[in-house]
Amino acid sequence: MHPDHPLAAPPSGEPHDDIIYPSTIPFILVHLACFGAIWTGVSATALWVAVALYVVRMWAITAGFHRYFSHRSYKTSRWFQFFMAFLAQASAQRGALWWAAIHRHHHLHSDTPEDVHSPVHMGFWASHVGWIFQPQRNHADYDTIQDLTKYPELVWLNKYDLVPAILLAVGCFLLGGWQMLVVGFFWSTVALYHGTFFINSLAHVVGSQRYVTGDDSRNNWWLALITLGEGWHNNHHHYQSATAQGWRWYEIDISYYILKAMSWTGLVWDLREPPKEVVENARPLGRKTLENVAVQVAATVPVGRMVEDLKSRWDELPGLEELRASAFESATKAREDAERRLVEYLAAHPEIPSVEELKERARRMFADTPSLDEIATRAREMIIEALSANLLQPHPEGA
Repeated sequence: MHPDHPLAAPPSGEPHDDIIYPSTIPFILVHLACFGAIWTGVSATALWVAVALYVVRMWAITAGFHRYFSHRSYKTSRWFQFFMAFLAQASAQRGALWWAAIHRHHHLHSDTPEDVHSPVHMGFWASHVGWIFQPQRNHADYDTIQDLTKYPELVWLNKYDLVPAILLAVGCFLLGGWQMLVVGFFWSTVALYHGTFFINSLAHVVGSQRYVTGDDSRNNWWLALITLGEGWHNNHHHYQSATAQGWRWYEIDISYYILKAMSWTGLVWDLREPPKEVVENARPLGRKTLENVAVQVAATVPVGRMVEDLKSRWDELPGLEELRASAFESATKAREDAERRLVEYLAAHPEIPSVEELKERARRMFADTPSLDEIATRAREMIIEALSANLLQPHPEGA
């Protein structure tokens, strides 16, 4: 991205690691403002306004920020695209472009150390809310959303991301004074924060996994209710470009129902449906997912312990030490041949789990998948590769 572009990163270098930095201050103040209800009181009218603002803005987040801007799972006009961004930004969850860039990064690295908010690697609370206080995880790569940054009105709105939320807050105050501001706006905004964040945290911890996705995404019916359909998270990670996330008749997906009704009016169109073989789990896993799953299966084998055991029994394993020695001492071609023969030797070794044994492990670990044979085969290859690499390490004394 050109350094003069409005979304270009500032030239100050890497983000600092302060626990509190300016962009987190509004987030903290919104939470503190909720305690103002001690003085303003809570009326039924204010509560109903809070509920309405929660539902409307949750829909804008799920149908706008997520399914449209992040995944482009349907099409709409330029003016309605701006309206969706404006309405979603009234939730005070940063700009539409920032949100989409962060979310695309999440899917690219889901539940790996590079994920911006993974409970697997960060712990529950860090994935739920703690990542917001880490500037290095808040940095959005706008080069990944050039399909969106070509619209100057979206770039402007992203730059002044709090304008819609401030206007809504002022409107609530004018409607009902301090009580409406505190209960109607601040209470619903905080509920929106944590309803959305539950998909980052709980939806990767609690629920069922119908599909093998290479990560810990899960389906959770009550999260689907409070997020208007986002709780069918394992479905979504299985096929991210589908507009609907509830794929069974009983999987309630209110955001999709509204989008479907809007498609009848022409406001949105080309809603993407998940292919039948995807829903029925008949499609083989993609290469990236298969690799991720194979790594998890291979990790169940104690490679380090096996290496130490093999090293302790060199004399009992004819040919192994000779192969190892030739790998260190030979010319490049001969060394490659020795490494190949070492892999063949290990592949035939009875202590290495067979493909069938690894298939059974995978079957116990994951949901059903037509790629079970490929997962087990690749996991065994990884185990042998890891053993070979470790056995070819020099002895501490320099051998």
